[in-house]
Amino acid sequence: MSNQDEIELTPDLLLQGYRAGVFPMSETRDSEDVFWVDPRFRGILPLDGFHISRSLRKRLLRGDYRVSFNTCFADVVRGCANRDETWINATIFDLYKALHDQGDAASCEVWQNDTLVGGVYGVTIGSAFFGESMFSTATDASKVALAYLTDKLRTDGFTLFDTQFITDHLASLGGVEIPRSAYHALLRDALQQTAEFTPSRQIASAQDLIQRNTQTS
Repeated sequence: MSNQDEIELTPDLLLQGYRAGVFPMSETRDSEDVFWVDPRFRGILPLDGFHISRSLRKRLLRGDYRVSFNTCFADVVRGCANRDETWINATIFDLYKALHDQGDAASCEVWQNDTLVGGVYGVTIGSAFFGESMFSTATDASKVALAYLTDKLRTDGFTLFDTQFITDHLASLGGVEIPRSAYHALLRDALQQTAEFTPSRQIASAQDLIQRNTQTS
């Protein structure tokens, strides 16, 4: 809809785009152009409907992963971009790092010992979390990240988890696809409320996370 040569993209312009229901992408890692996307059907992950499968439950209880929030945002974005095809170019990387620095973007990290093996990052406005991308280099690491992130968003007072699109991976965890008009209605409500992403709070235990999810599912 517009590219970087016509309008200079800034963190504040990105926030305006999210408030309007659109998000930026680039064609490839090496492309200099960034364009706005407003899908006819939008993916969301209902905060009261996250699905913990039997295998994911076992993974969470195994305790071989450690979870943190906002400890290495840039590394999570790099992990998401570290694939053969990615829409995260240098401009997008710098813009989201700036959003994080000013308190408008957040990340969830999954560790195995001291190695970052998975994570999710996104933008926070009002009570909406706009999920941008996730990555995993170990079994179930991205599922663990989404489980903890969804639980945190719910307990921190968020009302909307926007995943942009729906994949089989997200659908297996409870993600659904809704029409653009329905998404914009949810977005309007979320923008009128406030929530605070608080990484300093104690990380939930696997048992508590599973129990809370069972109570809300």
